[in-house]
Amino acid sequence: MYEHELTIFSTGHQFLEAPRWRDESLWASDFFAKTVKRFAADGSYQTVVEVEGAPSGLGFLPDGSALVVSQADKCVLKVALDGTQSMHADFSQFAGGIGNDMLVTKAGDAYVGNFGFALGEEDPKTTRLVHVDPSGKAQQVGGELLFPNGMAIQNGSVLLVAETWNHRITAFDIATDGALTNQRAWAQLDDAYHPDGIALDADGGVWFGNALTLEEDSGFYRVVEGGEITDKVSNPGAWSVACAFGGDNLDTLYMTCNTTTLEEFHVGKSSAAIATAKVGRKGAPAA
Repeated sequence: MYEHELTIFSTGHQFLEAPRWRDESLWASDFFAKTVKRFAADGSYQTVVEVEGAPSGLGFLPDGSALVVSQADKCVLKVALDGTQSMHADFSQFAGGIGNDMLVTKAGDAYVGNFGFALGEEDPKTTRLVHVDPSGKAQQVGGELLFPNGMAIQNGSVLLVAETWNHRITAFDIATDGALTNQRAWAQLDDAYHPDGIALDADGGVWFGNALTLEEDSGFYRVVEGGEITDKVSNPGAWSVACAFGGDNLDTLYMTCNTTTLEEFHVGKSSAAIATAKVGRKGAPAA
């Protein structure tokens, strides 16, 4: 297994999720600060929008406006270029828990996850993803998943989903109407791994953050179809949550690192940083 070193890029945040590279900038949601942030090349940042319901998944419509999951409200907000917020889709009827990560395609289709249960209050329950078409129409799709998290599209027709508490990357075929079929395990991982946010590289590997641990196994890993782990960026002392490729040539891996525990997370206590690493690969172009 190849090991790579990380470099701290930006500090002073609370709980960072959903890093996205867009128009030469990195975007990310800060759960507990209730803000979406955009980062410059030197690590400085500005607040793009405040989301009272706590932002999670991020994406962009073809017109350049941003889509943001509001966790508590179980909806997708649209943020226009002038900063105006509006409701894009309400998926509360489909959500067994608060809203979570989201993938938005270049065409404007979105896949949205939710926890499936009240974390820390209920026993784990499965849930299903929600497909939101570009007009904002929402419908449940795919099969049952246990804590679906980060997503990526491979070869333009396969949706990859991290199932954090099932320790695996799950695959679906994407139908022309956005439905998901042929659910299967793409990579089953050891129980020590809890894949959170993911990023696809141009060689077909999936990079995932191993969340929920502060120990030596905390880090960002690369796995290929079938389950072989080929690379690691070690990150002991913080949860390794989510990652995205960015930079001029998509050759920099940006990683969100959150120092917290489950008990602290439940009460909104965390400190966060973004790190970077050169891992010898480039990110796959957006699908």
